[in-house]
Amino acid sequence: MTEQAITAAQMRAKDQFTINQIGIPSLVLMERASLAVRDAILTHYPAANKIVVVAGQGNNGGDGLAIARLLHVAGRGVAILTIGNSAHASSEHQTQAHICDYYQIPVASDPALLKDADLIVDAIFGIGIDRPVEGAYATVIKQVNAAHAPVVAVDVPSGINTDTGAVMGVAVKADLTVTFAYNKTGLVTDQGQAYAGRIIVADDMGTY
Repeated sequence: MTEQAITAAQMRAKDQFTINQIGIPSLVLMERASLAVRDAILTHYPAANKIVVVAGQGNNGGDGLAIARLLHVAGRGVAILTIGNSAHASSEHQTQAHICDYYQIPVASDPALLKDADLIVDAIFGIGIDRPVEGAYATVIKQVNAAHAPVVAVDVPSGINTDTGAVMGVAVKADLTVTFAYNKTGLVTDQGQAYAGRIIVADDMGTY
């Protein structure tokens, strides 16, 4: 496992170098990341079959949609809970949403879906958050934390500052976090670790 922990800005720079200089497309990196999360779920939660992926509209949400599709293909029962304005969805997110439509993966916007889940995947924010979580996002994070199902966070628990580990008002309390390419400086703090749970670094992404 990669021991180095890096900041959000460093991670973004590495992603951009990998995409623009090395030439690995962002959707390929997204697929590699999503495969890592799928593998962790199948390994650590092999019986989960009512999986709810909570997906924001950015690339972290795009990861979540890809994870939902990969779990569906693996034969797991999975549904997507979307949050945020779809008009602001990233291009990668839109691509993944189109693929999920093809596979007819159920999509809902009602957080009541969380009540029956036996596993929740947190793909709301990712590494970019730098202000307090408010509104519908804060509400759904509280509902995730109130649910009885274990939680797997994608890259960083939503609401945790990637650099400092601070809780940005409210944050997802994960049981397992799969973080991509390198560990993050906020996740090696006491508070970051407390919210991340067990941390797996998917360090075979191809990110330089």
